[in-house]
Amino acid sequence: MRDIIRRFDRAADDLFDPVRGSPTIDRLFYIASEAADYSRAWHTIGLTMAVLDPSKRAHALRLAVSLGLESAIVNGGLKNIFVRERPELLADRKFEVRRPATKSFPSGHASSACLAAVLLGEAVPTLRPVWWGMAAVVSASRVHNRMHHGSDVAAGAIIGSALGVAARRIAPLD
Repeated sequence: MRDIIRRFDRAADDLFDPVRGSPTIDRLFYIASEAADYSRAWHTIGLTMAVLDPSKRAHALRLAVSLGLESAIVNGGLKNIFVRERPELLADRKFEVRRPATKSFPSGHASSACLAAVLLGEAVPTLRPVWWGMAAVVSASRVHNRMHHGSDVAAGAIIGSALGVAARRIAPLD
């Protein structure tokens, strides 16, 4: 199994090699990664949604609470169980990205991004492709910036999606 994971991680990392060093792509992934630190982007979207459309306040509250619980589960729990080192940083990085002190598995950025995509997709279904597009960019940024292995991101995406579905079932709004 470890060999399969290593091959998956190498293949995921190799996908980004041709575009690493591209100023536009590096900037996109840097901005996405930084914006999603501490779930700031998702909280900002939720707050904006609640201010612009008061009928969405319950959705925004559920998003905020769910993100807090997701962080406790992933960053406070799972990362302590699965002690995995982060990938080596590239020597010629053009942009600095905050390197978390926590371990690598699973990716909290991918987890929170996918949880947010699930819940925001229910709150504003017409923007569902946008939410998932944003989640994909944030998740990919973690491999591109070498903050996570591909398998960390895949696991985070699965966990976040599952937590989003669980939040919808535990606290249904529509």
